[in-house]
This record gives sequence, structure tokens and C-alpha cells, in this order.
Amino acid sequence: MARTIDKRGAALAAAMLATCLLGWLFKAHCTVHGWVGAIQYTSGCYSDAMPFWAGRHVDAGLVPYFQAPMEYPVLTGLQIWIEGATTRGLFGLSANDVAFLGTVTVANGLLAGLILWMFARSGMERTRLWLWAAAPPLILYLGHNWDLGAATFAVAAMLAAQRQRLVLAAALAALGAAAKLFPALLLPLIGLSALFAPGEFWPARIKTAVSCTLIAIGSWAAVNLPVAIAAPDNWSEFYRFSEARSGTAGSTWEILSNQGFWVTDVAQRNLYASLAFLSGAAVILGLGWRQHRAHLWVLSTPVLAWFLLTNKVWSPQFDLWLYPLLVMTSPRLKPLALFVIGDIAAYFAEFWWFAGMANAWPYATQHDIMLAASVRGVAMLWLIADAVRLPAPAWIGRTPA
Repeated sequence: MARTIDKRGAALAAAMLATCLLGWLFKAHCTVHGWVGAIQYTSGCYSDAMPFWAGRHVDAGLVPYFQAPMEYPVLTGLQIWIEGATTRGLFGLSANDVAFLGTVTVANGLLAGLILWMFARSGMERTRLWLWAAAPPLILYLGHNWDLGAATFAVAAMLAAQRQRLVLAAALAALGAAAKLFPALLLPLIGLSALFAPGEFWPARIKTAVSCTLIAIGSWAAVNLPVAIAAPDNWSEFYRFSEARSGTAGSTWEILSNQGFWVTDVAQRNLYASLAFLSGAAVILGLGWRQHRAHLWVLSTPVLAWFLLTNKVWSPQFDLWLYPLLVMTSPRLKPLALFVIGDIAAYFAEFWWFAGMANAWPYATQHDIMLAASVRGVAMLWLIADAVRLPAPAWIGRTPA
């Protein structure tokens, strides 16, 4: 039996390694041509690591926020600085943007492997483990950005909640929010899971809910306050930048606007997006309450899906926020497959649209983006509906070994 388990673990690890290698090749093949012209759009190999190397002074070792501006939350800025220091330490005078891309990819590969290990340790079903080990979104986004750090915190928080360690879950979600804001969406549901835990007396429930709240605030503040006090302008750049952005080509609001259905300024879009999200999240909670009363944190997945659908910004790598949570909690896997198809289609539609603006081929139009995003959106609505009306996957109710 032990030998069989070891073989299965080795097969999963080999699949994860192969997926990460494909993720590296998907981005790095453009380095052969020096990243010239529109190749980063026509082949989809764009990566934020390349412009960040010089554009955010990673090459010079400047400390984010204190010595250089940074449009990401603090833990992501720290991750970028550490990866830059690692690149310079490993490659010395020959360190360049390609070497930095390699470091970023390896670091994200280690995070992907950590998620796989956490999944396996939690007792997750084998099919779901394979869905992560061979995840197409990892190929697209492994070397794209730094969002996998926050996704790792989100997964860890969900798994802590599965073990009924809600205070730890709140701390992990808050730390995730210090890397990217989306793990903060888990916090209200973790708090509600504590407050309405079945089989507990009210004093114990209230104590746990208060502890979750305090540890979340404390964890986020411990990371952010030192930087916010020492470098307030650079620390707040992320929040000001997020508020001022009008939208991106793959977002619902931008698609509606481009099709002539909805035209709003930034302030209106911020307001309407917030109202749409809050009202939809309340409906998801209300409809899913009875089915998931014993583990309300499971509803974090449909809430995040709804947030992405109603948000004014949808950068391609945002799909990597949702995919591991879908692997964990989706009652059925067919809509997950449709989501992956829509994700791949939307990725290339958006980058080929950029290629068209550079007079390159292949190119896509805004109508193509709408079609691809519609496939992804239908899959997400299907996943949301499943999440609120169907029981959670069987592994969630099992006690991890």
C-alpha cells in the first residue's frame, strides 16, 4: 500500500514538474528573439517580470516603497524584491530580465508545488489533485505575474477552515490580502463560520468570531503599518491606482461599454461594480446558507467568482485566483472544464487584440474578446449555481490524516 501511495505521489510530482516546465517554455520562448516587436502578444508570452526588471528598479536592488514605487501590496512587493535579490546573487553581472523571469517562474513553481502538497495532505480526491498538477492556467500564468503568492495564502486559509482552525484561517486570509486584496473576501465567511458553528454554545462562537476578527486585523496591520508609516505615498499607490483604473478589455463592464450597452465614468463604474458585487454576494450567501451551514467558508469560491464577474478590472492572471479554489470546492467538474476552455480563449483573444493594435497577426477584435469572455462567464455562473445548491465535495467533510 505504501509503495502504491509513493508511486501515486511521484506521478503527481512529475506531472507538476512537467506543467511548470511548460509554463517556463510558454514564456521563455520569446527570449530567443529578444522580446522584439509584438511577439509577446502574438504568442501570448507576455510577462510582467520583463518590464519590472528595469522599470521598477529591480535590477538596481532598490527596496520597494522605501526607495522605489510599487503598485502592488506589501507582501507582493517583498516577493519581487527577494526574487530580484536572488537573481542578482545567482547571476552577478550577467543578471538580466531573462534571468529574473527564470527566478520568478521557479518561485511560482515552488508555490504551485506547495499547493499540491497541501491539497494531498488534506485528503483531497485524486482526480482533483490531477486537475491542479496538470492545470492549464499554470502554464499560462506561472511566469506571468506574482498572483500565485496570494492564491497560496487563500488555499491555505481554506484548508485551515476545513480543519476547523478558523483563527488560523483568518490570519492566513489577512496575510493573503497583504499580497493581493482578493483573499480578504474569505474573511467575512470565515467569521460567519465561527459565529454560526453548529454544536457550539453562543459564548464560544462569539469568542472565536472575535478572535478571527482581531487576528485578521493584527496580521494585516503587522505587515502593512510599518511601510504605511514610513512611506505612505508609495504604500498607498496600489489603492489609488486600483480606484483610478477605468477597466480592462476582459471585464464585464468594459465589454458592455464596448458593445454600446453601458458607458460610465470611473466613479460610476466603481459605484455600480461595488453595488453589483455586494448584492450578488448577499444572494449567494442567502441561497447557500442552508446547504453549507456547517462550512460557510466553502461559499468563498462562488463569492470570488461573482467578484470577478462584477469587477471593473479583469487582468488575465486573475483566473489563477479562482482556479485552485474551484478545484477544491466545485461540486461538479464539467463546468470547471468549460471555465478552463473560456480562460484559454479569453487569454489569447485579449493578447491578440493587443497584437492587432500593433498591426501584427494573429489579431482579435473586441467582439472576439466578448465571445471568449462569455464562455468563461457562462462557466462561472454555472459554477456559482452549483456551489450554492449542491453539497460540497466529499473530501471537505473528511478529517485530514
